[in-house]
Amino acid sequence: MDQYFGTYRRFDTPSKKDAATLLGADNLVGDVFSIEFATEKGQNIAWLKNRFGGRIGFYDADFSRQLSVMAARGWVLNALLAFVAYTDQPAPGHYWGETVVICYDPASEQAFSPFVEGVSRLLASGVRPDVNLGEQGVAKVVESSGAWLPSKRVDMPAKEAGTVVMKRERKMSEKLIEQGRKGNKGCYVASWAFIVLVVAGIVFGLKSCGVF
Repeated sequence: MDQYFGTYRRFDTPSKKDAATLLGADNLVGDVFSIEFATEKGQNIAWLKNRFGGRIGFYDADFSRQLSVMAARGWVLNALLAFVAYTDQPAPGHYWGETVVICYDPASEQAFSPFVEGVSRLLASGVRPDVNLGEQGVAKVVESSGAWLPSKRVDMPAKEAGTVVMKRERKMSEKLIEQGRKGNKGCYVASWAFIVLVVAGIVFGLKSCGVF
């Protein structure tokens, strides 16, 4: 393809401590990450950077090389969070995840920018669209100015022993927090009220069971 590239791709994290923020509200499923490059041990590694400037994970050397070629061509590189997982083996365990990677020629920005937003909304709701479009799919995106979205879906990776998927869609509280960040103060207040009610419910339940 001479103007578009799309795929699902695994990323890893440097350590359990560094990955802690992946579980918080700063990194929501569907969030769009930027991709930046750093030379490490003689290799050019592509890192994922969230909207708050934090590095949250990296791709392997082969895919980093592929991305660096597209970056050298001046393409726009986007990575959208698809899910976050934890695997307990080998000890002490590690966090990792998957992103939807969408790259395109900036000449097609008017079509593919809204397309990326549409894919983001699908991921946030737990839907995994097939972004490996092919020529016909790319043509549909361009012709619709980004309004068209693929109907074909991609399955979750086969579950490995000792692996738990921590997040693969946005919870109601996360959706409310996101609305608050966009300027909807009512949703922001409601999100914290929701969290307080959940905590209160847990405390009440534990008290009823005689825990304290």
